[in-house]
Amino acid sequence: MNRRDFLKHILIGGGVVCFYGKFLSSQILMATPLAGSTEENTIESLGYHRIVVLGDPHLPSRIREHPSVATRQRIMNVKDGVRDDINAWDDVGQINVVGDIVAQFANDEEYAYCKTYFEEFKKPVHFIAGNHDYIYNNSFSPDSRFISADAVLRQQKLERFKETWGLSEVFYTQKRGKYLLVYLSVDSLESSNLAEMSKRELDWLGETLHANRAIPTIIFFHGPLKGTLSSVTNKHANTPKFIAQPEEEIRNIINDNDQILLWVSGHTHTPATDPSFASDINLYEGRVTNIHNSDMDRGNVWTNSLYLYSDKIVVRTFDHGRKIWIDELERTFTC
Repeated sequence: MNRRDFLKHILIGGGVVCFYGKFLSSQILMATPLAGSTEENTIESLGYHRIVVLGDPHLPSRIREHPSVATRQRIMNVKDGVRDDINAWDDVGQINVVGDIVAQFANDEEYAYCKTYFEEFKKPVHFIAGNHDYIYNNSFSPDSRFISADAVLRQQKLERFKETWGLSEVFYTQKRGKYLLVYLSVDSLESSNLAEMSKRELDWLGETLHANRAIPTIIFFHGPLKGTLSSVTNKHANTPKFIAQPEEEIRNIINDNDQILLWVSGHTHTPATDPSFASDINLYEGRVTNIHNSDMDRGNVWTNSLYLYSDKIVVRTFDHGRKIWIDELERTFTC
């Protein structure tokens, strides 16, 4: 579907778009897909399951950061190119989007564009919420600042997030081969932090991990773990609003669960050119590696692919501008 037709599609489609291969229903997301699915077949035929991670798509494009219409159109074209690259990779099992799917406010226009964009992916797409997906009012302040929404509006936007992407909850699990994938969303209704989980979600996380202590686990969340990026190249790194919160509670949960291998995040808009994008500083508490992901609202985009083998996880980074893999950023984690 091209962009000219997306409004027509929304008018015709009306409700939630949930079908296998594009958006997934909550029934599929909350449990292991049916035997014989495309995702399971990648493990059987290739020996691994490949997950492509999209960080902060900000669809269609942020107006405040890119006031020029021509610039925004160029960036939107880049995002279309990223989608086309991923669709050309035959071995992809799924795409995981780690929050900030919408450009700014999570309004009707942004959601209409998001839906048409993700409908065009050939493989299943999995979503978690970031701050832009629910935290803000529907317009800027007179001085062009974001206005925090109240608890009622935040809850309404989270409900719309679930409805749009066919989710029964904003946090859920998925089994891939020997691995447990845990999907967490920013969902605090009152916090001023930009990447904070509610107590309800934290309780669920603790119970889920406790029940799966023997299963190697990968966690996907919008915000990174504290101390896993250099503040020299990013002034926001490791500040309260730009790390996973509540920080102390998350630290305790991680230290109580040795099965956690990777924490996969967005939020900080860290490009692959940042020296701390893939470095020793990414190791949290001496054992859990934070995999950082570039945002997509820029002139060049990098994506990470996670290759899940039976005995290891390989993380590779692709430069969509140059159409090359960045070999020096490849990492292998044995398990």
